[in-house]
Amino acid sequence: MPDTDFSEIAENQHSQALMSDKDLIQRVFDHIDQKSTDMGEQTWQEPTINYQNPERLKAEVALMRSKWIVFCPSNALKLAGEFIARDVAGVPLVVVRGSDGKVRAFRNACRHRGVQVADGQGCSKMFVCPYHGWSYGLDGTLRGVPHLNGFPNLEKKKQGLVPVACAEKDNLILVNQEADQQNTEILSDLSAIVPDGYSVIRTETSEIAANWKLHLESTLEGYHIRTTHNQTFFPVQYDNLNIVEAFGQNTRVSFPYQAIEGLRNKPLENWSTNGRLTLVYHLFPNVIISTFPDCMLVVILEPLGLELTRQHTFLLAPDSLDAAALDAVITGQEFARAGAVEDQAVVLSAQRGLASGANKYLNFGLYESGIVRFHSALTEELGQ
Repeated sequence: MPDTDFSEIAENQHSQALMSDKDLIQRVFDHIDQKSTDMGEQTWQEPTINYQNPERLKAEVALMRSKWIVFCPSNALKLAGEFIARDVAGVPLVVVRGSDGKVRAFRNACRHRGVQVADGQGCSKMFVCPYHGWSYGLDGTLRGVPHLNGFPNLEKKKQGLVPVACAEKDNLILVNQEADQQNTEILSDLSAIVPDGYSVIRTETSEIAANWKLHLESTLEGYHIRTTHNQTFFPVQYDNLNIVEAFGQNTRVSFPYQAIEGLRNKPLENWSTNGRLTLVYHLFPNVIISTFPDCMLVVILEPLGLELTRQHTFLLAPDSLDAAALDAVITGQEFARAGAVEDQAVVLSAQRGLASGANKYLNFGLYESGIVRFHSALTEELGQ
């Protein structure tokens, strides 16, 4: 069992206000001057069996179906007819922007024989089943049935694509597979993260042969920066210097760059975090949004098995950037990718380490409070 009282942590998880840029930068300066960092109040021992038990994974995936989960940035479905079809918590869904501008989500299965009506990402005026040609409008209604006289009792109005609760908030599209379709209220603890005027400039899907939680944990602390990223992030950041903030079950972790020193003698009105630090937002349970100079990444982790995770990544940049600035964004992301490769290497090693049987628990200390908050919330949600 964990060596902490997770109920006590949960009671402290509802601080909604995130610091302003100015307050955040001043707190970084305080830590630099004092050679300190944000520290949690409790440590955590996570049983290794929770990374290896199929029943635990099944419960985690079921939880993802019951929560409001980020599906993609709003701008990924900018035009009428644009859609993305992919699995969410093991369930095939298709999300599409309708002719009326509204985004809707459906279970991706024809009402005739269950074949998926959409694949990948694209733009279409309707969905046509590739098996027998049943067709559906962007609003999910059944529009056409070849040789309709062969189905004398078919009630077309009742045979549309099965809807899933879907909503847009703060330039993000979210789905909830168990919410009432009419109740699309999103919890207020979803902070406005993606600014207006940002567009998706690249999407990627990849897989990593590790448990989704091991992958997630690597993003939520800077205790490893000096050791893991000695030739990439460490020369431009700091060793073990982070600001950790809570909003609902979610967490924001700030990773300052040494370039932040350039703000010390500038007027407060000129203080900005852009290009001075990376903000990593963890939206419980499985979404990470990270900011970088003039861009941001939205990453959704989908568990495929105990030792396999699919990662959906959306790179966004401001519409105002010219071609040269966009090139700089892509170049900067190559640097970030190099650090991600280093993270992936230690995550894969940690996955192999689970098989050694050396540890009954993984230990998370006071410098890793973002991870402690994640595991305490997950434990509470699963009633364990």
